[in-house]
Amino acid sequence: MTRALLAVLLWFAAACVAQAADAPADADDAKQQILVLLNLPPEHFRPDAGYSGDYGGGMGHGARRGVAARLAREHGLSLVSDWPMPVLGVDCYVMQLAPGRQREGVIEALSRDARVAWVQPINVYRGQGARIETAPTHNDPLYRTQPAAQAWRLAELHELATGSGVRVAVVDSGVAQTHPDLAGQVVVRENFIDGRPDADERHGTAVAGIIGALADNGIGIAGIAPRARLLALRACWQASSDDALCTTLSLAKALHFAITQRADIVNLSLSGPPDRLLAQLIDAALARGITVVAAFDASLPDGGFPASHAGVWAVSDVASQARGHVLLAPGRDVPSTVPGDGWQIVSGASYASAHVAGLAALMRELGGVSSAPSALRAATLVLLPTGNIDTCATLLRVVGPRVCSCAVERSRSVAAPATAPDSSHP
Repeated sequence: MTRALLAVLLWFAAACVAQAADAPADADDAKQQILVLLNLPPEHFRPDAGYSGDYGGGMGHGARRGVAARLAREHGLSLVSDWPMPVLGVDCYVMQLAPGRQREGVIEALSRDARVAWVQPINVYRGQGARIETAPTHNDPLYRTQPAAQAWRLAELHELATGSGVRVAVVDSGVAQTHPDLAGQVVVRENFIDGRPDADERHGTAVAGIIGALADNGIGIAGIAPRARLLALRACWQASSDDALCTTLSLAKALHFAITQRADIVNLSLSGPPDRLLAQLIDAALARGITVVAAFDASLPDGGFPASHAGVWAVSDVASQARGHVLLAPGRDVPSTVPGDGWQIVSGASYASAHVAGLAALMRELGGVSSAPSALRAATLVLLPTGNIDTCATLLRVVGPRVCSCAVERSRSVAAPATAPDSSHP
């Protein structure tokens, strides 16, 4: 379908799309702050505890905060806030550097202090979406314009699975949960960004729509997993119309919450530098059978973090990047949901990652509740010579032979199996 025709269809679908206000963008604050991690005593290791900053109240928490306050004074820092991470057995303290101080020197000095588990910078991460282009089977009118409708034979996949009951954490910017194509799909919504009120934002809403938009509701698009349950975890803010920014701390809070709330899939459509705290949280998620999917960023070494992390399903929208552990999925000219009850065309690895997160939800449904983690780890993805995933053959590998309109035998005759990318990789 031509791009011009797609634009016309989008115009009719959302003639009056209201633009969400951009949140102020100031990633420079992160450069003047550090994270200081202190160990929790063993009796506080409560992975099922809530995410609230009040966790660990009483003398134990007060004593640890006192240690943090002394550390701050001794090193000329200001104690800003703290957040418990019982999944990792640490308390996380945010400390502010005085103007003009060099972060590296402070980190080095604190790292030598025996009271500190570790100390690290607050890194900044960006959503991996190209410019969102505004433009004025399933019975959803935009379904035929979705790349997955043809490339993935999406309606046929939905004969096998729809992601029913699978909990997918969308760790991203704010999701417009009242959008008519997302109505009832978001079961949890939380904001993990200090000092920024919750908001409906473009990047997160588009990612959520690709994963879990309603199917056969007569409007918009059909999500890859239209019966999945979405956890909208706002860890990023909309820095501009095209950019979503996140920090180590906001992402860590969201990941910790996703783990304690027993998410089945975590989608991270973002990239940035390696990060010790985030790496440990991802490892904790993987150890619990949670599938983590992330966007591949060709501009960063090894595709950026977290796509480069062992066990993460790294996804690109560019065929030349689909090699080794990197998967290829639709990510160009994809119609999806945006704030203001509308739809727009989006492109980028963020949206390819969302496709694979939706596919993982279909696989998880077919694997069943108790066996799903091991089934997903052992499953093989069937790849076509082009590097694309043969999604129907993949699902049938999970569930076994079933009557389905997918041309399975033809797919198998040209496909090469590749183990699901959850083993170690650089």
